[in-house]
Amino acid sequence: MSIYEFDLFVIGAGSGGVRASRMSARYGARVAVAEASHLGGTCEADAAGFGWTVPTPSFDWPTLIANKDREIERLNGAYRRSLEGAGVRIIEGRARLLDRHTVKVGGDSFTAERILIATGSRPFIPPIPGAELGITSDQVFHLESRPEKIIIMGGGYIAIEFAGIFNGLGSEVMLNYRGPLFLRGFDDDIRLTLAEEMRKRGIDLRFDSSVDRIEYAGSGYVVTLSSGEKVESDQLLCAIGRVPNTAGLGLEEVGVELTDRGAVGVDEHLESSVPGMYAVGDCIDRIALTPVALAEGTAIAET
Repeated sequence: MSIYEFDLFVIGAGSGGVRASRMSARYGARVAVAEASHLGGTCEADAAGFGWTVPTPSFDWPTLIANKDREIERLNGAYRRSLEGAGVRIIEGRARLLDRHTVKVGGDSFTAERILIATGSRPFIPPIPGAELGITSDQVFHLESRPEKIIIMGGGYIAIEFAGIFNGLGSEVMLNYRGPLFLRGFDDDIRLTLAEEMRKRGIDLRFDSSVDRIEYAGSGYVVTLSSGEKVESDQLLCAIGRVPNTAGLGLEEVGVELTDRGAVGVDEHLESSVPGMYAVGDCIDRIALTPVALAEGTAIAET
């Protein structure tokens, strides 16, 4: 008879955490998963149902937001049913480690033979004056209205995606990136062609440029660029990267080694420096893609 309440306790119900929880439970393990927000993580998936009217194209932002909320609620329910159907206990609230076998959620403590960290990542906020005034990708689809003019900081695929989205929806878009060309690490022909096509669509690309200061002035923002130019905008989106979401979990206190970026260090079996404590997904800072987290979650369950 096990001395622990659970065989596996999962902290975080994103893609990797849900996959590991559900599969482990179906293999016969006693599993609990703690989540402080939505089940299923940050990735979301009929044009007419999400704000577009047809056959004459027009777009309504509030319709997009309302239907997005409904879709997330539907997906959240689907994840909940799949977990409960597999026998996983869902515990709502933010978890914190007390020791290598004990997790506290709210006022309750739970014990488990193995613990899996699957807390994902969060947007990085740069240390520049006024950065907290802008929004990140987490808040984009919670805006009450579509900004007429938006400045996007960043040169990765998240920044590029949102530049294309807002441009396509009719916003005036400036993309500001500190390097000579965005999508660093990608094929140069792709980078150059994409920059050319984005400019053809009217997106204002500013390379070798950074934001020095952000100020709020009445109904909008005044952004000071490294060139000294001041640009006014309805909204500013910071999309310069994501960092592992590991702060406040008590990892270091129980001996889990973290990298300089706060990622959980794991070996080839996804096990941390503490035996019996594992990690998957964005919080290990390897390849931040849903299919990778799913594969890692599967590997944990099978192991």
